[in-house]
Amino acid sequence: MRVGILSPIAPERIGGGYTFEQEIFQQILELAPSSNHEFVIFEGFRGAKPGNRSHGFKYVALKRPARDFLVLRKRTFPWEEKWIDNVLGREKIEFFLNTTFEAVTLNFPFLAIVWDLQHRLQPFFPEVSARGQWERRENFYSHVLKRAAFIVVGTEAGKKEVQLFYGVPEERIKILPHPTPDFALNSTRSDASLLAEYKLPRDYVFYPAQFWSHKNHAAILRALLHLKKTDNLQLPVVFTGSNQGNEAYVRELVAKMRLTGQVFFLGHVRRETLKALYQNALALCYVSFFGPENLPPLEAFGLGCPVIAADVPGAAEQLGDSAIRVNPANEKEIAQALKLLVNDQMKREELIRRGRERARRFTGRDFAKALLKLLDEFEPIRRCWPHS
Repeated sequence: MRVGILSPIAPERIGGGYTFEQEIFQQILELAPSSNHEFVIFEGFRGAKPGNRSHGFKYVALKRPARDFLVLRKRTFPWEEKWIDNVLGREKIEFFLNTTFEAVTLNFPFLAIVWDLQHRLQPFFPEVSARGQWERRENFYSHVLKRAAFIVVGTEAGKKEVQLFYGVPEERIKILPHPTPDFALNSTRSDASLLAEYKLPRDYVFYPAQFWSHKNHAAILRALLHLKKTDNLQLPVVFTGSNQGNEAYVRELVAKMRLTGQVFFLGHVRRETLKALYQNALALCYVSFFGPENLPPLEAFGLGCPVIAADVPGAAEQLGDSAIRVNPANEKEIAQALKLLVNDQMKREELIRRGRERARRFTGRDFAKALLKLLDEFEPIRRCWPHS
């Protein structure tokens, strides 16, 4: 088949979305020459800058024509843009492969990837509900998932959510676990001097997460306060990630709880610094309320960092016995897990060993191979009608 694929559009500050897009896109390009399909790469969508081009592929600009801006319209979704279908049609695209979380067409067969449907499960969080966000998400998923040839989810929990909320037939939903990023799997020991400028204490708790309310930074602070009061244990914590509207509130909590000397805000950091932060941490404490999958625990597994993670639906499938799973709403549980890793070196080493094994179960290359197999599966169906 002649397959269209959208060049990665997520900015680096997005974090997990950026890592996932870049990883899968690159693996597909490496595997594509040995497949039975021809790939056309579309660039420039939503203003994204072209990346490094690989030899042997055709690259096509996917930019709105200037004349299209002159037409008044109320359209707000990519699939409503006729010019996109015109570009795909001119290139004789037979299938569109979405490695991003945008759908640019509904009029060509396509694959969609779903990370979460939390606007349905936890609609009270402002980032999935306020300022019309709930309606935008629901409009997006109700259109895209019902029309997709294949929907990729990471866990059985994610599959059940798609079926429950959107009534998609089971055979069109495929489970492909989140891949462990290559930078975490094949990384050497980072230079600890990368962290010198931050003047971090030893044995810090690490939480790389953008400042959304659902990321639950507040529970970590409450756990630190509990340990300080009950055990006289003053654990430091390092937060990285860009502000998405909730950082000021987290800083207010730090001041109110008198934890200022224990909490370090580093903002967005480069990948080499991120790796060093994982490798020198006491543990990753990833207590987001959202699931069913999350990328940082896999990064931590690959980089030899013990993991404490929220026991949300899907977490048991993704993490198995390689992490300590806790109730994200219970700061005492979180505190107990942290205290365990402070006092039990053997437990830390056991989690590191299990984590490294778990990290290698499913890689970006495995994910890309599985996507290519889905293209093979759909090809006999696509032969039933012409290009146009």
